Amino acid sequence: MIHTQSFTVTQPTRIRFGVGAIKELGAAVKDFNGSKVLLVADPGLVKAGILPKLTAPLEQEQIPFVVYDQVDPEPGLKLPDRAYALAKENGCDCVIGAGGGSAMDVAKAAAILLTNGGKAADYLGLGKIKKAGAPKIMVPTSAGTGAEVTFTAVFINEETGSKGGMNGDPLYPDAAILDPELTLSLPPKVTAYTGIDALTHALEAYTSTQAHVISEMYSLEAIRLIAENLPAACAHGGNLEARAAMLMGSLLGGKALATAGVGLVHAMAYPLGGMFGIPHGLANAVLLPYVVEYNLPGNLRKFAVLAEVLGENTEGLSEREAARRCVDALFELNADVGIPATLEELGIPEEKIPEMAQIALTVARPVANNPRRPTLEEVIAVYEQAWRPAA
Repeated sequence: MIHTQSFTVTQPTRIRFGVGAIKELGAAVKDFNGSKVLLVADPGLVKAGILPKLTAPLEQEQIPFVVYDQVDPEPGLKLPDRAYALAKENGCDCVIGAGGGSAMDVAKAAAILLTNGGKAADYLGLGKIKKAGAPKIMVPTSAGTGAEVTFTAVFINEETGSKGGMNGDPLYPDAAILDPELTLSLPPKVTAYTGIDALTHALEAYTSTQAHVISEMYSLEAIRLIAENLPAACAHGGNLEARAAMLMGSLLGGKALATAGVGLVHAMAYPLGGMFGIPHGLANAVLLPYVVEYNLPGNLRKFAVLAEVLGENTEGLSEREAARRCVDALFELNADVGIPATLEELGIPEEKIPEMAQIALTVARPVANNPRRPTLEEVIAVYEQAWRPAA
């Protein structure tokens, strides 16, 4: 049905992938005429002793830098404002974001503020960024968000507790350096949370109403890589092959979501982060199988395909039976990597479910992308099922 599709793909980020690729960071800064760098670093990266692997290439090229490492797992709008102030004070003209999605989002937003001015809150929404940002280079040290190739930066509004994003082509990073060795020290739990987050990006992009032949190509390969390698990466963090496959899966998942968007899992995960501080990847992971079960009638054919890609044997099954195997596979993968089975286990108050459902439905684009258009009552029912599944 390619002849019925109409879509636009924008993918400007220069990607360098490979073991040892981080050694080229200084040269990349010079490629974009950077003379002084703001390095936004995930605190976990600093704690793990990885920071010198990023600063050494800058020092080798005699590029001065200033480090901003006050990044929260669920960043508020004040963080990019503070990073921007530090960059402006020190005369930085290039921004590097290193770590997980939070650090990269803060870095992307700070780069935009360097050229557009104002505050991060001024650019929430779509199409509000008028000027290209300062050159920005992303270095993911976890395999999860794919933020190194997306045009979004997501933050919590500290005043309202709601979660929203800056969106627009100027947020696309100019370059991304993906070095699997930088992910080797990631703890098993974080590996699991970020890995299922990447899987969610790819799966929701594949079943999105905006999916097309290019996004589907990215999605399916991302899902295959993650399903085959996440358990091994969690079981033995030093497995470089599994780590490399996960980093590539995350990258492809990011490309998929950038071109086709995400769905109801993300919309329902946002209140968990905004109201209760649940890490984004963990929120997505717990909700994923329950939302997929709800979504099955929206596209049985695609969910049957996903079951096969996730490793299920669907030979001889009806399309409906095969699609159901997709849900089973997701529950089993979550269990294999230690993801909690319910929202109750996360400490989410059951009485907050109606409020969470109302907030979820305000996340307009993911809701519109979802293969099944949800009502308030249906979202409440999915939350309740995820809180304590029916026997």
